[in-house]
This record gives sequence, C-alpha cells and structure tokens, in this order.
Amino acid sequence: MAGWGLTIVRSGKPPKRRRRGNQKSMTTEFGGTIAAPAAPAGGSGAAGTQPLELRIFVVALFFIFGGITSLNDVIIPKLKSLFTLSYADAMLVQSAFFAAYFIFSLPAAAVVERTGYMRTAVIGLGLMMAGCLLFVPASASGQFGMFLFALFVLAAGITTVQVVANPLISRLGAPATAHSRLTFAQAFNSLGTTIFPYVGSILILGSLGHADASRLSAAALAAYHSAETRVIEHTYLGLALALLIVAALVWLHRDRLREARSAPSRMLDAFTLLKEPRFAFGALCIFLYVGAEVSIGSVIVSYLMQPSVIGVGAEAAGKHVPYYWGGAMLGRFVGAYFLRVFSPGKVLSVVASGAVLLLLISANSGGACSAWSLLSIGLCNSIMFPTIFSLASEDLGVRAAEGSGIICMAIVGGAIIPLITGHTADLTSLKAALAVPAICYVMILSFGVYARRPAHP
Repeated sequence: MAGWGLTIVRSGKPPKRRRRGNQKSMTTEFGGTIAAPAAPAGGSGAAGTQPLELRIFVVALFFIFGGITSLNDVIIPKLKSLFTLSYADAMLVQSAFFAAYFIFSLPAAAVVERTGYMRTAVIGLGLMMAGCLLFVPASASGQFGMFLFALFVLAAGITTVQVVANPLISRLGAPATAHSRLTFAQAFNSLGTTIFPYVGSILILGSLGHADASRLSAAALAAYHSAETRVIEHTYLGLALALLIVAALVWLHRDRLREARSAPSRMLDAFTLLKEPRFAFGALCIFLYVGAEVSIGSVIVSYLMQPSVIGVGAEAAGKHVPYYWGGAMLGRFVGAYFLRVFSPGKVLSVVASGAVLLLLISANSGGACSAWSLLSIGLCNSIMFPTIFSLASEDLGVRAAEGSGIICMAIVGGAIIPLITGHTADLTSLKAALAVPAICYVMILSFGVYARRPAHP
C-alpha cells in the first residue's frame, strides 16, 4: 500500500563500484550487482542506465501490487457480511495477508540473489496469479478459511514483487535521479490504491445489503452465499488474467537487465541490527505505521455505514475509500517539498500529530465531520513510510541491505494491529477502537522527535 516495501534511501556518499573485466557494476540491495550497459552512441553512459521499457514494467508493478493490496478494504465488509463475522474475525483478512511479509521477505531477497531481479519478478507474479486462482476453490467451498489461504498466497507473491520493485526502480537509471524515480513509482502505487477500491466497490459491494440473509431459508441462504462468493471469484479471475499478461511481458524481457550477482549472505545476520537503538525504534515504527494505516483502511466502509457517521450503504461507503488512499498520493507530492525544506524528523512529528488530532476529531464528532476527518488521515500517512525508513537507516552503510530486509518484515504490523483494532471494536465500538491507531501514531511522533537530528552529527 502507499509505497510499502524496501524503499532505497541514498546517502550523500556515492555507491561503491566493483569492476569485472571492462564492465562497471553497482552493488544491489541484496548482495548482487546490476551491471551498467555500455553507453549508447552519442549518450553519456551513466551508471545504472537501463532500457526504458524496464522502468515501465517496474512502475506497472507498483500500480498492480498497490491496487490489489487495497482491495482488502473492499473484501473485508463483503466477507464480514457473508460469513456473519465479528470485526476481529473480519480483520483476519489483513492478518493472513500481511503475515506473508514477515514470512517471505528475506526468502524473496535470497531468491533475488540466486535468480536475479526479472526472473524473481516473474516468480512473484506467478504466486500472485496462483493466489487469485485459489479464489475459485474458495468460492466453491464456501469456507472463510479458504479465502484466507488464497489471500495469503496472493500476498506471498506481492511480497516477492515488492522486494524486487523498490530496489530495482532505484537502479534503473542514473544514481542522481534515483529519488525522483522512486517518488514517481510510488505515486503509481498510490494511484492503484485509489482506483482499485472504487472499481472493487462496484464489482464486489454492489449487491451487499440487497438481501436480508436472516430472513432467507437454508436453501435460499446457500444460493445467496454461492452467488455472492462468485462475485469475488470473478473479480480475482480477471486479475489473474491481467497478471498472466504482465508476467509474460516481464519474462520476454528477462534478459534485458544485465546483472552480475555476488555470493549470497546469511539472512539471519540481519537481526543483529536490532541492537542499534535508532534502527530498532524505526523498525518498530514501521510495524506501527503499517498497522495503523491498514486498520483505518479496513474499517472505513463499516465506519461510514454507521448512522452516527453518514449512514450510507456498503457500495457508497466503499466509493469513499479512494479518498483515503488518494490523500496519500497527493500528500506524497506535497510532502516531498517540505522534506527538502525542513528536518525529516520534524516533518514526521507534525504529520503524526495531525493523524492523532484527526482521529480524535473523528471519534468525538458525527456526520460528515467524523467521516472526512477519518478519510483525511491519508494525507498524513503519505510521507511516513519513506521518512521512517530513511531516519532508521541512517549510517547503516554496507548493512543497508540487511536493514531493508528487516524493515520489510516489520510490515507484519498490518497483520497484528488491525486484529487488535477489531477486538477493541467488538468490545467497545468502532469509534472507541480508533484509539488503537492513535497510540501507534503517538509512538511515531516520538520517533520523529527522537530522530530529528542526524544519527552522527
């Protein structure tokens, strides 16, 4: 969602280079290297320059995995209604999905070391396609657990694609423009999170609430469940077809990226970085940020449907979700300017304070004020992930790659914090449950204050 993954933050020092024969190469984030192609006739031959179509493919990957991830916000109220789930049980959708980040991040990095970026991207897309196809047996079984398994496999593929996409986009061009390429690619990630929920609301939530399941006979209820689960099935079958096309295109261009890989490193050595207080605090804040962002996105539909808020139907509420993610897209461009002018730690503290304030307003008001204050939190979320990442990773030097892997694992917060939020909502109310993400943002505010100065002035 909104630029998650192994964001690469460059320090003022140029990347180290190694020579193999007469070919230059750049150290990758996973211990391998991407070799720079020879300069074209009349060109400058900047290190890291790669064919334009590779950049297009990577940007497309950002759009796809961002959009598919945001569909969880639409499928949660659908499954909650179909299986008569509590809020906590419905949040298992996010738990199953984001658990994959914890399990597959470092193994995916190891696959990159062995097979290279492009082939690993195809593997990730294949896993995503398999996850989409698993919605067919899930629909046939009518079992909530089968839907969770399909989402877990889908997320394993997305994790693999993210491990590839973020460091790769930073390498596909001159090092001096890496930041602008990352910002541009992450904007397409946000574009995906804005478009997919709107379309998903029409396709998936359109029929939600049109029938009162409590008044149906057993046979009619079974037929209703079958018809409604097929709506989900058909949506993900369409995504599987699109993923097949993208995977085929990436495979056809698998040799366009010239790579030279070094010997794999030991994955578990990365955990020693948690002995560094600044890095450990930053990794915790990534855990809390993703958890808070996902928690809010997951409850938006149910929250807006409440009579005390705006009391709209499921489809209309779902169409408001893009405002949350669209705010993150807009905030990314605005925030990029402020990060150039002010200390990143101070900017992080300000936006975290804004998120806490908006949550307090939403929880203690009603009507449009309650709705739009919650949706506006997307603006505050926009710069949090890359800013926390950069502050945590300062001065890691040659261990920056290991730090990236640990931070990607911390995205598992999206599996745990929403579950806590759901349990809180079941025990109290949705408005009271907003205290959970509010606590997360208070911790992020504290990290911004703690890390407002350089790691080693």
